[in-house]
Amino acid sequence: MKVFSKEQIYEGDKLTAERQQISSTDLMERAGTQIFNWMHMRMQGAQVPIHVFCGIGNNGGDGLVVARHLVTHGYNVNTYVINCSDKRSKDFLVNYDRIKNVTKKWPILLNCAQDFPEIHPDDIIVDAVFGIGLNRPVDDWVKGLFMHFRASKAFTLSIDMPSGLYTDKAVQDEDAVVWAGFTLSFASPKLVFFLPETAKYTMQWEILDIGLDQEFLFTTDTEVELIGKQEVLPNYIPRDKFSHKGQFGHALIVGGSYGKIGAVTLASRAALSAGAGLISSYIPKCGYNVIQGAFPEAMVITDSDEEKITSIKFDIEPTVIGFGVGVGTDTKTASALETFLKTNKVPLVIDADGINLLSKKKALLKLLPEQTVLTPHPKELERLIGKWKDDFDKLKKVKAFSKKHKLIVVVKGANTITVFDNKLYVNTTGNPGLATAGSGDVLTGVITGLISQGYNPLVAAIFGVYLHGKSADIALEDFGYQSLIASHIIDYLGEAYIDLFKQPEQSPQEEDADTPKE
Repeated sequence: MKVFSKEQIYEGDKLTAERQQISSTDLMERAGTQIFNWMHMRMQGAQVPIHVFCGIGNNGGDGLVVARHLVTHGYNVNTYVINCSDKRSKDFLVNYDRIKNVTKKWPILLNCAQDFPEIHPDDIIVDAVFGIGLNRPVDDWVKGLFMHFRASKAFTLSIDMPSGLYTDKAVQDEDAVVWAGFTLSFASPKLVFFLPETAKYTMQWEILDIGLDQEFLFTTDTEVELIGKQEVLPNYIPRDKFSHKGQFGHALIVGGSYGKIGAVTLASRAALSAGAGLISSYIPKCGYNVIQGAFPEAMVITDSDEEKITSIKFDIEPTVIGFGVGVGTDTKTASALETFLKTNKVPLVIDADGINLLSKKKALLKLLPEQTVLTPHPKELERLIGKWKDDFDKLKKVKAFSKKHKLIVVVKGANTITVFDNKLYVNTTGNPGLATAGSGDVLTGVITGLISQGYNPLVAAIFGVYLHGKSADIALEDFGYQSLIASHIIDYLGEAYIDLFKQPEQSPQEEDADTPKE
């Protein structure tokens, strides 16, 4: 799914009005009606007090449309206008007049904190104050209104995005933002719904189709894409009946040190479970019996050193190499990596201490093959690109790093973001159970296993992150957050593959909708 920028949404609105020969007011009516329909379907006429708070721009105009339809359908509605400026948009004024024509209960102008209405915990708040149009810090009294919303504990529904959030920069004051229980977003979700510092401002979100021009939606390239089943399924490579293991590559996992052979075991198991035809593990001698006993499907190559990697030499021809899990940062290991990179031509996936070694000697980045996949956790990423001020600054730095070195960076988190060049691919699978030892080693193995089969590195990174998270989502049903461990992710990878081809179950409402009415 494409995630459009604020500027692209404005352009989409303009093109839609031109191509469909409708006015911007008509488009606003369409958007507001969709929001009303969403509420009406769920409320079915319930007489819960609804407080609709409207700004004086187009988001406020949307709110006035919603309020008007609620009024004409008999709901218990109070409408307010946040009188924070003398400037009103044209379409706001049109809808301000329209609502006055259907009710004697005209919108109430709010000018200061003394005007705040009483809101009870069982009431509903509709936030139509700013939407995507915010371009300056909110006034103190408006901040006070948002705090009033939150203190009321009433359910808050935001239109397009929670007011006080910017689409393209960080929040400076969390009290100056609406904390929404639900957000109805037009055309596409917003990037801020997925970033650690801003996702908390909406508990749930849903996309509303307001009929934007289809050509615009299909042909406009976006910097951000949201990755779900429908996005990864077209990249799936099916297997032929007569295929054999030699067609799916030979993955090599290089890593481990004394006491950390488990990391290589997990990554190797994950690579084979993701579909690699063959798997070899390159480890120090101390891990030989461990891997041979724990993972009989693996072939094992040992370093000459008992406890660490001191050279990377092998007589096999791997399709892809995953490096770094459990490897440590010993000077001999660092030297071995540098020597290896000077002659290596094989695609790489680098994780953990492999990234730490690159961070200590950044000149090595020039030796990496193009589209090498790096999978850092936050601290490893900081060592690689430096400190950042906020999530937007972090992504800016990662994009610059990726573009400069032509590398793929998997920014791990609740919504893992794969970055290549100027593009961001935001994953939608996964859960807090992944915050467990070894889950990153498994991800390294999954991506390595996908590249081994012939997936290009960017697709492998995006698809691997999806499968890794989906496997954890399925395993969650049996283990819960606290008891989920890295091995479970591997055990459920098969279920994650199978789920790609499952059709979503219909809800009772959908079944009723499909049933012809006499």
